[in-house]
Amino acid sequence: MLGLLEDARLAMAAPGAGIILARLEIDYLRQVHYRVSEHLTVSSTITRLGRSSIGMRQDLTQDGELALRADMVLVAFDYAADATSPLTEQQRAHWSQWLVG
Repeated sequence: MLGLLEDARLAMAAPGAGIILARLEIDYLRQVHYRVSEHLTVSSTITRLGRSSIGMRQDLTQDGELALRADMVLVAFDYAADATSPLTEQQRAHWSQWLVG
């Protein structure tokens, strides 16, 4: 299941942006029977945009029922400096399209 969440999260990422996963909390709410014929849906929203971090929530549903909820913190990262960095205006604009609340 983690791979599905990661695939959905990476599909949202801006090309070339240094964003890393800093924290992940998962609530498994019901058993998931994953077969090729089963339909699983991951929905992702941004819950917070900080100076250098992004709060994200991902819900995995099967047959319309919530099966898993993941809350995470993503952090802007400068690989050359090996340190966190502030979100750029371009990154803020990119991630804000999924911002809720």
